[in-house]
Amino acid sequence: MVIANIAGLHARPAAAFVKLASTFSCEIMVTKQGDTVNGKSIIGLISLAAENGQTITVQSTGAGAEGALDAIQKLVESKFGES
Repeated sequence: MVIANIAGLHARPAAAFVKLASTFSCEIMVTKQGDTVNGKSIIGLISLAAENGQTITVQSTGAGAEGALDAIQKLVESKFGES
């Protein structure tokens, strides 16, 4: 998934990501350039410092994994509601 919002994955979009991810019981992991963090950790996501145009990989395992990935992809594609 490509981060498309201008400011990248800063605090507000990271909080939106975590809020959405936390509604699913499955494990969600996010990777950027070899660094992997828990997708339900706002500190972890912010530490990735994913900027506009950079690619993150989101992996999910467990019950509801496919639905979680679909929902997260929609959130990322919507630029986290930002421009």
